[in-house]
Amino acid sequence: MISAEQALQLVLDAAQPRPPARVSLAESLGRVLGEDVASDVDSPPHDKSLVDGYAVSAGAFGGRAENRLVELAVIAQIAAGEMPVGKVARSTAVRVMTGAPIPEGADAVVMVEQAEWQDDPAGPLGVVRFPQGIQVTAGQNIMRRGASLRRGQVVLDCGISILPAQIGLLAEVGRADVAVVPPPQVAVLPTGDELVDVGFVPGPGKIRNSNGPMLISLARQAGAVVRDLGVGRDDYPQLAALVHQGLHADILITAGGVSAGVRDLVPQVLRKAGVAQVFHKVRLKPGKPLWFGVRRAGVEDQGEAASTLVFGLPGNPVSSFVCFHLFVAPAIARLAGHPRPTAMRVMGRLSDPFQQGADRATYHPAWMEHGDPHAVRLIPWRGSADLRALVDANALAVFPAENRSYQPGDPVECLLLPAGQNSIWSDQAVRRTL
Repeated sequence: MISAEQALQLVLDAAQPRPPARVSLAESLGRVLGEDVASDVDSPPHDKSLVDGYAVSAGAFGGRAENRLVELAVIAQIAAGEMPVGKVARSTAVRVMTGAPIPEGADAVVMVEQAEWQDDPAGPLGVVRFPQGIQVTAGQNIMRRGASLRRGQVVLDCGISILPAQIGLLAEVGRADVAVVPPPQVAVLPTGDELVDVGFVPGPGKIRNSNGPMLISLARQAGAVVRDLGVGRDDYPQLAALVHQGLHADILITAGGVSAGVRDLVPQVLRKAGVAQVFHKVRLKPGKPLWFGVRRAGVEDQGEAASTLVFGLPGNPVSSFVCFHLFVAPAIARLAGHPRPTAMRVMGRLSDPFQQGADRATYHPAWMEHGDPHAVRLIPWRGSADLRALVDANALAVFPAENRSYQPGDPVECLLLPAGQNSIWSDQAVRRTL
C-alpha cells in the first residue's frame, strides 16, 4: 500500500497532455493554448489620442503653466478610424476623438473639458481657447505606436489557459483559429448488482446509483467530455463488454468492485482487457481500495485511445468523491495541458478537536471560512457512505497518517473543493488572503 502523494505522482507520470488541435476562436474558451502566439500588428498601429480633445504642439504653451490665454486656430477634425489631415503648428490645433491618430506636428492632446470652443473665421473650423495656467507637456494623453505590443512579439505563451481577456487579445492579433489542447474524453461506469436507477424506489438490498451521476458531473466540472456507460453488473461478460467500450476514452472511471469480495470483478476484468495495474490500495481514508492502471492500445486496436488511464474507484460515494478530487481531476487537468494540475491547498486553523489514527491520511469534509486566519469547521461525518456530509463542505481537511490529537486552533491543511455550488472560494480571493 502506497501513500496518497506517491499515488498522485504515479498518476501524473502516466498522464501526458493530448496533442494540440486547431479550433475556431469561439471554441477555444477554457482550453489550454497549444502554441506560442505572436502579434501580426503593432498595437496601437499609430500614435493615438487617449481622450477627446485637441492635438497641439506643447511648445505653444511654453512647456509650463503660464499666466496667459492660449488661442489656437482649429484646422481639422479627426475621428477614430480616419487618417490625419493637416500639420499642426504652434499656432494651430486639430480636434481629435478618442482613438484617433495624432497628426503630424502634434505631441500632446488637451482634453476637450479643458478648452473653450469659439466659432471664428480665423480658422477653417474655428478657434479653441485654453485658460490661463493650463499645463501641457509632450506626450500628454497620447499612446505611442506599439506601446501595447509589437509586430512579431510573442503575446501569449503555450500552456496558458484561454480566458475572455486572452480571447480578446487573440482577436486583436488576427487569430480566427488557434491550436489548443482538446478536452480529454472520460467514460464513467459504476458497477454492482445492488444499483437501481435514480427513478426507482430501491427494493430490499438495493440502493440508488448515486456514483454515476456524481462522477459524470465531477468529470464535466473538471472540463472533460463525458460518456455515460450505464451500470456494470457483477457479471463478467457484461462488465467486460462495457469496459471494452470505456477503453475508447482517454480515461475510464469505474466505481465499486475493487475490494476483496467474491463479486469484486473489476481488477480481473481490467487485467484481461490489457490494463496494466500501476497500484492497488492507498493509505487513504476514505478511498483505501483505489485501483489505478494504464492500457496502451496496439496498432490493431482501431478507434481506441493511444492510452487509457483507468481508475477503479471504491463504491462508497464519499470515497469516490475524494479519490476523484485527489487523483482523477489532476489527471484530467494534465491531459488537458494544464501546467499545474493539482487542486489548491490552503492552511487554516481548526475550530474543532479531532483524533487522528496513525495508519492512513484522512481527508475529512470541512467548511473553511474566508478570513485571517481561515477557520476550519469539521462537518459531522459518519464515514464513506455519508454523502450528505459533502453537501455542507467546501473543503477537505487533511490529517496526515500519524497518531495525534488535534485541538481547536491547531493548523490544518485543506484541499479546496471547486468554487461554485457551496464554495465561497476563488483563486483570486485565496491569493489575496495568503
